[in-house]
Amino acid sequence: MSKGSCREELLLATRSIIRAKGDNRFTSKEAIEYMKRNNTIYTESTIRTHITSRCCSNAKDHHAVTYNDYEALGKGEYKVINL
Repeated sequence: MSKGSCREELLLATRSIIRAKGDNRFTSKEAIEYMKRNNTIYTESTIRTHITSRCCSNAKDHHAVTYNDYEALGKGEYKVINL
């Protein structure tokens, strides 16, 4: 796995997950487990923050810099906005 920023690594992970599933839905648990299996340097809390807040288009704004990479679908599920 690429050792870029957490956001870059997470985008690679989530795109790989949804490609394998054939469905544009993933959970934070799936993304965290995928990144851990691929020897990420990022902690679970950092990954979770990126998914649920920093990179989520419909999350409350708690960060100076945010991205619109994911959309929360409910029930802990997310989708990638720009495939």
